[in-house]
Amino acid sequence: MNRSRRTPSNSGGTPSSPEVTVTRIPVTAVEPVIDCGRYAAKAIVGEDVAVAATVFREGHDQLGATVVLTDAAQREVQRVRMRPGAPGTDRFHATLRPSGIGLHTFTIESWSDPHATWVHAASVKIEAGVDVELMLQEGVHLFRDAASRPEYDPAQQAVLTAAAQTLADEALPVPDRLAAGNSSAVHEVFVVQPLRDLVGVTGPFPLDVQRRLAGAGSWYEFFPRSEGARFDEETSAWVSGTFQTASRRLPEVAAMGFDVVYLPPIHPIGTVHRKGRNNSLTTRDGDPGSPWAIGSADGGHDAIHPELGTEADFADFVSVAAAHDLEIALDLALQCAPDHPWVQAHPEWFTQRADGSIAYAENPPKKYQDIYPLNFDRDPEGLSAAVLKVVQLWVFRGVKIFRVDNPHTKPLWFWEWLIARVRAEHPEVVFLAEAFTRPAMMHALGRVGFQQSYSYFTWRNSREELANYLAEVTQRTAGYYRPNFFVNTPDILTEYLQFGGPAAFKIRAVLAALSNPLWGVYAGFELYEHVARPGAEEYIDNEKYEYRPRDFAGAEARGQSLAPYLRRLNEIRRAHPALQQLQNLTLHEADTEHILVFSKTRTALPEGWHADAETVTDHDHLGPGEDTLIVVVNVDPHTAHEATVRLDLNALGLHQHDLDAAGTFDVEDLITGARYHWGDANYVRLDPFVEPAHVLHVIRRP
Repeated sequence: MNRSRRTPSNSGGTPSSPEVTVTRIPVTAVEPVIDCGRYAAKAIVGEDVAVAATVFREGHDQLGATVVLTDAAQREVQRVRMRPGAPGTDRFHATLRPSGIGLHTFTIESWSDPHATWVHAASVKIEAGVDVELMLQEGVHLFRDAASRPEYDPAQQAVLTAAAQTLADEALPVPDRLAAGNSSAVHEVFVVQPLRDLVGVTGPFPLDVQRRLAGAGSWYEFFPRSEGARFDEETSAWVSGTFQTASRRLPEVAAMGFDVVYLPPIHPIGTVHRKGRNNSLTTRDGDPGSPWAIGSADGGHDAIHPELGTEADFADFVSVAAAHDLEIALDLALQCAPDHPWVQAHPEWFTQRADGSIAYAENPPKKYQDIYPLNFDRDPEGLSAAVLKVVQLWVFRGVKIFRVDNPHTKPLWFWEWLIARVRAEHPEVVFLAEAFTRPAMMHALGRVGFQQSYSYFTWRNSREELANYLAEVTQRTAGYYRPNFFVNTPDILTEYLQFGGPAAFKIRAVLAALSNPLWGVYAGFELYEHVARPGAEEYIDNEKYEYRPRDFAGAEARGQSLAPYLRRLNEIRRAHPALQQLQNLTLHEADTEHILVFSKTRTALPEGWHADAETVTDHDHLGPGEDTLIVVVNVDPHTAHEATVRLDLNALGLHQHDLDAAGTFDVEDLITGARYHWGDANYVRLDPFVEPAHVLHVIRRP
């Protein structure tokens, strides 16, 4: 990367004055910029970051723009020339691809382009016979001046000097002289090192580049107490699973291609007002209670439920996970059972009702009598310090990812403070917001620090709903809100899954895994569990309130498991870097309301990209090359549908050599192995009882 550059002027040709804030070539509406730069936009290492800005000037002279990325050490690491957008919009676009983690900044350099201005004016005037020799002489002066600038090396200077000599040679025909100033050799020089005047700088703007799992990964949720749980016939009581028995499940989860194992709370569970089966207020002997009712005489958020094991057992569990390239995500649920130690030691951390009792949690019409929510208004410093201590303890124990329960019920200032404090010491720590609430709050949680969030995907089922939502999260909110597309949770069993049969499970898995870099599955999904508690959108015999051991291996052996399909989807995700990106999704057309079509393309590395090999080892599987997938999904799990699919070929990043004489290109279905010739219009028929989706990889030709 050529780093010998003319130092830009901060004023860009404007007078030095506190009243003048605009550069000589103005830049406005920069993206991604969050709340005028108050918060850093989000990115992950190796990800394509779309940058855009409005760049304009007075008059008719040509201009250009460059985006410059600076790393946490204030070193310039990328410099990419921006390309013009739609004519008349003055929008310029570029793609950055950060190669290291840390708080980066980017600036927009705007500049006058003397060469493009001269080419345009000279071509028009000479063709019209106006000022012919004058325009050629101005070209001579332009090229001689450029050749004297220190930013051009000797070989580049030779090209520019030769162009000046040809322009000055009056013995040559005028068209030949003009062509010398607009030759391919000249353009090659100015592509690598543009000729720039009146350079101004707008920015810097913050860009928080984080590790891969902050923005791309496959999650699998299970309850450790259910893994290995058994019913003792002699005592007529359940025996809880442990970390030791749960660790036996980890190789199977890893074999399905998941990156993260998410555990509900593993702390002691309260006994006061403990919930029974199916959220009953009546508890039977042996009912384990909800893991989210945290705290008892055995301890609080810093303790481990004694039936699961010891700290040493948990450490072994984390080690087994790491040996299978899995990370552990732990639930951070800031609430307490009535017998949590904090209730007696710090009553000021809870809300007192008029009768002197402590208010339990409610989400009308739901009531959670076994849970006391925390109140951050009565002793904010003391309570915040206690929570920080809890998080730091679990980080010390090997947890680097936290799924935060109901963060929208706590003040935003607290999350901004907590996440900043934790990441200042441990920048690798990731926080997921489990927030199914209003968009303003969900987006605000992303702005103040949460790297990812649960999303409305769970309830988006029709083609129109899905298309609108995918457009929103990949284009309009991607700078600060990163959705994790969970297909189900212990709390959520949608009607689509209840009544859609096995095809519905395939469809939701394809949509979640291939449209978004973050997706998640709660155990039992692969077994097609679909029976809901009457009148509720959650599972009957819910695992939140009882042990739920499952015969995963037996179901797979009988051909009654979706695990092989999930394994294949995760294999596709890992093999194709386009699927690790958030902002690269393009929607295409199909002439039926039942078929959704989208593509994801990762282009070759942008010009000027530079990577420090020591910082990209966690992401080197993405590679530098081009990668395109087209996903066609029948979103109706009950009926086969056919359609003509019309593709925006420009969005596929195809080159002329990728097309045959008929304008078609080769694709391979990564689910079935079939190969097709596709073009801009293509017939499809998808039967959900056979295969509800095409996952087509575009075959690049040498």
